[in-house]
Amino acid sequence: MTRSDLVEELAARFGQLTHRDAEFAVKTLLDAMSDALVRGHRIELRGFGSFSINRRPPRMGRNPRSGESVAIPEKRVPHFKPGKALREAVDARTQELMAGSGPKS
Repeated sequence: MTRSDLVEELAARFGQLTHRDAEFAVKTLLDAMSDALVRGHRIELRGFGSFSINRRPPRMGRNPRSGESVAIPEKRVPHFKPGKALREAVDARTQELMAGSGPKS
């Protein structure tokens, strides 16, 4: 699902929202989440999952073309951990789809 798919879904589910309003709502939500992560906050959406920042320490890498060593600086990267309800829902729906697409007798 892409960002534009999310906007379309939101506009379709809520008839009172124009496409432009749905786009603004999605942009606002994603911007707020990005800003919170940049400030080092953790985001928890009960039943869906949590977003946090993981630190990757500096290390020595290798340039695959030349083989020379390259210093890779420390990085902060976003991390998503799905919640229990999301994991169970995905597992159940996946099993339903797999059972429905099995061999026909």
